[in-house]
Amino acid sequence: MPLLVMKFGGTSVADLDRIKNAALKVKREVERGYDVIVIVSAMSGKTNELVGWVEQTSPLFDAREYDAVVSSGENVTAGLMALTLQEMDVPARSWQGWQVPINTTSAHSAARFVSIPPDNIEAKFAEGMKVAVIAGFQGLSPEGRITTLGRGGSDTTAVAFAAAFGAERCDIYTDVDGIYTTDPRISSKARKLDRIAFEEMLELASLGAKVLQTRSVELAIRYNVRLRVLSSFEDTDETSGTLVCGEDEIMESKVVSGIAYSRDEAKITLFTIEDRPGVASAIFGPLSEAGVNVDMIVQNISEKDYDESHPGAVTDMTFSCPINQVARAKKALEDAMGAGIIKYDDLIIDTDVAKISVVGIGMRSHAGVAAKMFQALSAENINIKVISTSEIKISVLIDRKYMELAVQALHDAFELEKSA
Repeated sequence: MPLLVMKFGGTSVADLDRIKNAALKVKREVERGYDVIVIVSAMSGKTNELVGWVEQTSPLFDAREYDAVVSSGENVTAGLMALTLQEMDVPARSWQGWQVPINTTSAHSAARFVSIPPDNIEAKFAEGMKVAVIAGFQGLSPEGRITTLGRGGSDTTAVAFAAAFGAERCDIYTDVDGIYTTDPRISSKARKLDRIAFEEMLELASLGAKVLQTRSVELAIRYNVRLRVLSSFEDTDETSGTLVCGEDEIMESKVVSGIAYSRDEAKITLFTIEDRPGVASAIFGPLSEAGVNVDMIVQNISEKDYDESHPGAVTDMTFSCPINQVARAKKALEDAMGAGIIKYDDLIIDTDVAKISVVGIGMRSHAGVAAKMFQALSAENINIKVISTSEIKISVLIDRKYMELAVQALHDAFELEKSA
């Protein structure tokens, strides 16, 4: 039988009525001739509740017990989904991570997949089971302990199963009906995309789009797993939603496919650092050790400083990082200064910035994207603080108060409301 993987997020299984609605979608695929692997998240809000209970019980908690507690939300959903399908006369059973088994590393709350042996589930399919309902987000460490994959891990679980079982497709059911050119809450002109390339989706996910978890897209690229994002709350068919696929499946696309934004950014600048070999390593080494996720980096042109305290050439270094990592970054840099690893005159932190990005595989073969982007922002009197580019992306840091205006201006400039 052809195999399909279907993943339902927390809002899609938030209560018994929604679980029944999801089960009806699964039953429809079974009736079309598929064997189905269903990956479920915990019911909406349940994981946050479980995390809260752990933190109240033990502020300095044992990560192994944390995983044992927070993984239980998915177990409940999996059992309820299997029972609901059975009531619909669909042969189904639930599987927890250790029963598959989903083998992972030992990094509790941030585990990564090692292997997913298909033998146990395939044996049950051979016996007549039509649906395997898998508790997402969890796995089994080499020590035999329950692990979890980090927030958003059920998306990654779904893609991993699709890769391990050679699924025809992996359908991600959520509370939106597909991938849009930008956030419809910001631009009323946002348009749902029929298809988007893996690389574009990875950039959008990493730059702030919340529809798919970044690790799941990385895994889909590695194993060429076709993804489809569609709504749990609408009637759907084989053409619904947005297909995330290889570039070769997209006949023609616009130069820019989407506009992403992230409001949770901060800009940190080190003034008057030595301009010498190894200074960048001296700055970003301690930041890496402190777990700071550095993004955009800009170094000013070197200047000769004739001040007695700066006998050589000096420069300034600016970088961005998530706003919730600012305190960690500040401490790492101050500690490095105190230890004599680096030397700077001042450390300025700006937490009132946002990152705006334009993304599109068409940028590889078309010139002028940067010029059009900068002209559109200039026309709205929006100043650019930092610029970063890659083959299919241009990102800028701007004042946060202009974020929505910038998204709307760029969406209009690249005419994303129109199809290719």
